[in-house]
Amino acid sequence: MGDLSNRTLWHQFKTCQSVKARETLIQRYAHLVSITAGRLFGPLPGGIERDDLISAGIVGLIKAVDQFDPNRGIKFETYAITLVRGAILEMLRSDDWVPRLVRDQQKQLKQTFMRLETEFGRPATEEEVAAELGITTERLAKILTSIGRASLLSLDDLRIGSEQQRLSDVLPNEDPGPLECVALRERRNALATAIDRLPDRERTVVALYYHEGLTFKEIGQVLTVSESRAYQLHAQAVTRLRGYLDALHELFP
Repeated sequence: MGDLSNRTLWHQFKTCQSVKARETLIQRYAHLVSITAGRLFGPLPGGIERDDLISAGIVGLIKAVDQFDPNRGIKFETYAITLVRGAILEMLRSDDWVPRLVRDQQKQLKQTFMRLETEFGRPATEEEVAAELGITTERLAKILTSIGRASLLSLDDLRIGSEQQRLSDVLPNEDPGPLECVALRERRNALATAIDRLPDRERTVVALYYHEGLTFKEIGQVLTVSESRAYQLHAQAVTRLRGYLDALHELFP
């Protein structure tokens, strides 16, 4: 089936229940697993191998192939990456490897960002955040690295208030109603507004990572910083965004 188009394969699988077409689709899109695992996650926690991420991601890919509806007008790659990422995150969360201290630091840091921004009327600098917490900027950098490893978040997996929202939760249905269209537009606008509030370098990291698809190593080259520094800036940006969006939980009932 190597010469068949994807459209033909989807038809054979979804309409004719062809097992061979299903296997071929999984093989053709297998690269999405390695891409997602490679881009989404920076330094891995102890005891976790990249092969573990790949194995979990394959489970997500198979689920995506089985559940995907080609008639919805959504690109399979977009749908699949969401499920692949979700499967990897679920595997990591089930292992419960994140120390309670790191989670507490993440919460404290988010609150500090928001408190200082309210006080100053602008995003606080790392020096100001470190001073508020009574630590050095070097210690803050280490905390950001730990938070980045612990949260393993992207803009497609932000906790808003008490709800977990993913890209798949806001993708339009085949025939979205007027209210759904308005809600989807408001969510996108809220995220865009939150990103605009970020400091320049953090906003650049978000743009390069999510829109341009660059790795942290490539982002570091663009910003003339190390890969680990690019990773820290991403973790800092996501922490700020979580704080911004916490106040907008009414958009995500």
